[in-house]
Amino acid sequence: MKTLASKTISTFCMALFFGTYHAQSTLFKNKNPYYSHTAENTLKVSNSEWKKILKPELYQVAREGATETAFTGKYYEFDEKGTYYCAVCGNPLFISTSKFATTCGWPSFYQPIRKNSVKYRKDTSYHMERTEVLCGRCDSHLGHVFDDGPKPTGKRFCMNSICLEFIPGKK
Repeated sequence: MKTLASKTISTFCMALFFGTYHAQSTLFKNKNPYYSHTAENTLKVSNSEWKKILKPELYQVAREGATETAFTGKYYEFDEKGTYYCAVCGNPLFISTSKFATTCGWPSFYQPIRKNSVKYRKDTSYHMERTEVLCGRCDSHLGHVFDDGPKPTGKRFCMNSICLEFIPGKK
């Protein structure tokens, strides 16, 4: 049977651990000097520099063009109002009103927040011809776009959740 003192100590230790963990994760995020929700300058940062800044899972998808496993991303079945930003540089990418339900396994949008939010590149990997979607600010790989989306654009921007950061709001 735990005494009040041991419960208090346990609670204090957990708070200290999680507080330290939160402070470390916040500190880690703040180590990225290129991250901004308002900057519009194009970034020219080497992959060796990004590798020092980004978490390994994000680096692998965003900078090496990997794909997260279908149906596992945190935004796949996510339905809140707000804005999606590039997890690498903070560039605004999509608003929640352009997100739609799909069975492809990744969060999908029918249009970017503005024309220059994203860039496109031909992707012929895996013996397919697709259009890769890159962040318009930092050139990070976000996913691919397909011509099987809903109106009004007919596009399906199929994005990797790990490359997105969601900020709730009235969008």
